[in-house]
Amino acid sequence: MEGIGVLMTCPMSSYLEQQLQNRFKLIRPWDSSSSEFLRLNLHSVRAVVGNPACGADSELIDSLPSLEIVASYSVGLDKIDLGKCEERGIRVTNTPDVLTDDVADVAIGLALATLRKICGCDRFVRSGLWRDGDFQLGSKFSGKSVGIVGLGRIGTAIALRAEAFGCSISYHSRSQKPYPSYKYYPNIIDLASNSQILIVACSLTEETRHIINREVINALGPQGVLINIGRGPHIDEPELVSALLEGRLGGAGLDVFENEPEVPEELFGLENVVLLSHIGSDSVETSMVMADLVIGNLEAHFCKKPLLTPVI
Repeated sequence: MEGIGVLMTCPMSSYLEQQLQNRFKLIRPWDSSSSEFLRLNLHSVRAVVGNPACGADSELIDSLPSLEIVASYSVGLDKIDLGKCEERGIRVTNTPDVLTDDVADVAIGLALATLRKICGCDRFVRSGLWRDGDFQLGSKFSGKSVGIVGLGRIGTAIALRAEAFGCSISYHSRSQKPYPSYKYYPNIIDLASNSQILIVACSLTEETRHIINREVINALGPQGVLINIGRGPHIDEPELVSALLEGRLGGAGLDVFENEPEVPEELFGLENVVLLSHIGSDSVETSMVMADLVIGNLEAHFCKKPLLTPVI
């Protein structure tokens, strides 16, 4: 398969990059030599490997006349023009399931870090301030009412972890799920009003873009904590910033942002906010499994075997 052109849209896992290079003609647009090669050989690209930052939009797909498959190094598909792929008969794969535990772990970690002020306390100790007095206490996580927006694979994994802390679980999704011990709210405002912690874990669609707006934030309230491990555009970011600055929201734990890697600077000085760099699914172990799944899907396609995780 060394002659098959595979375009990697942006830098990702070094392990994935090496595995692609070992098996295919890997094209890296950010590399000057690859960029020139791509300009002269668009017709030779038969596969695209994308991620949550840079997938395969309509413009890229239209520029690649020989494109056969888009393999996403993520579970999310919002950066891929699925309609265009379906129209042209281009196969699409992603990496579901393998990252579920990591993302769910980070959701709980963000909730704990935000409520117990773990990052602030770490700075307190490192700066030597402990000698002068005690750090301001945080709030417990155990026993809180947790609302989850999106009870799919990741949302369910988060619910199971929160249950272990004695939390009551409620959720909002497109339809009610077969979990009688979890309370279903068809209206997200009602979910927020009855939650102390609201965790966003749904996929990003036009319907869920800015699903967390001013009304939802106000319903969660000045004692509530918002956790986002979904996608940045799930939250109306200016509304989130103003709510935190004005005290209309108690705190936030954020792994994703609307315009990554740009983050609103107003958040940097807030002690009730924990900020991560979209690392929810990026443990060493899971990154390697995801990379292997991307490679497996590409090899299956070009060997004319069934795809491992087909989307289209």
